Amino acid sequence: METNMMIDYKHRQAGHCESGTTSNLFNFYGVELSEPMAFGIGNGLFFSYIPFLKIQFAPMISFRNFPNTIFHRSMKYLGVDATVIKKFDDPKEAMLALDRNLTKGIPTGMQVGVFNLTFFPPEYRMHYNMHNLVCFGKEGNLYHISDTVMERPQVLTYEDLLRVRYAKGAFAPKGKMYWINNIKTDLNIKGAVSLGIKKTVYEMIKIPFPLVGVKGIRWIAKDLKKWPKKHGNEKASFYLGQILRLAEEIGTGGAGFRYIYGAFLKEAGELYRNDELLAASDIMGKAANRWREFTYLGARNCKNRSEPKEDYGMLGDIMLEIADMEESVYKKLDKIKIE
Repeated sequence: METNMMIDYKHRQAGHCESGTTSNLFNFYGVELSEPMAFGIGNGLFFSYIPFLKIQFAPMISFRNFPNTIFHRSMKYLGVDATVIKKFDDPKEAMLALDRNLTKGIPTGMQVGVFNLTFFPPEYRMHYNMHNLVCFGKEGNLYHISDTVMERPQVLTYEDLLRVRYAKGAFAPKGKMYWINNIKTDLNIKGAVSLGIKKTVYEMIKIPFPLVGVKGIRWIAKDLKKWPKKHGNEKASFYLGQILRLAEEIGTGGAGFRYIYGAFLKEAGELYRNDELLAASDIMGKAANRWREFTYLGARNCKNRSEPKEDYGMLGDIMLEIADMEESVYKKLDKIKIE
């Protein structure tokens, strides 16, 4: 389908791809929803540690929720009519479906792989398939892209966009795309904030599976202490490096997500004049600072620049301290009623 269509879509940079994309899509339809609000309502915050699943030859760790959770749950909790197509078996049909949306003036979100994004600097490219962006136009063979990592809108050729939409590997996007159909202006933000907080509390402290949420942070902290003896220094350093990449570089990371969630709690606390939300925001900010200290000390260790005391035992203890801090936030939130 030959499509020449440019949608008047405002590109804004963001801290995280999916919450930024979701916020920008709301903005397009005339609803000012900040990125922290989209992130908090949509349950972007999470933690999982799956040691038996390897990503890039190291244990699977995630500081974020599954792809499309933020968009899907924020739409659900706010009562917005939206569409998510989880996969297309035929790549050409996926591109035709995108073209049809553009013809109708619908900016469309997509999950993509990062490795073949031609506008990314080489050092940003990795086999990571949970990235999100919005397509808002097409001219000839070029698609106009809003990627919240970038300062300005970008372009991708038909072939390059097809390639990133069908990247291989873990969490392969399989052509996934999503968009808003229509939206009311009188959204129940307060109700959505309450639902979002309850779901995050459930996922971080109430799921009985031991490898997710706060339990997962404690589990990896204990494993981390054993890695040098169990795997040897070289593999232990490689595994630690994986944590650091996920905590600081990939998809915003552990500290970044905690800062965004703290900003969500602060915005909600100020909006609804709730001191308990503000107190929870303060603790979450301190937990985020501690995550950042962990990654700094971990990086020193990987580069053999650390002091003897800054060993895996100390790093594990910091993680256990973070788990306690985060748990106190979720327990506090569990008791809050947003009136």
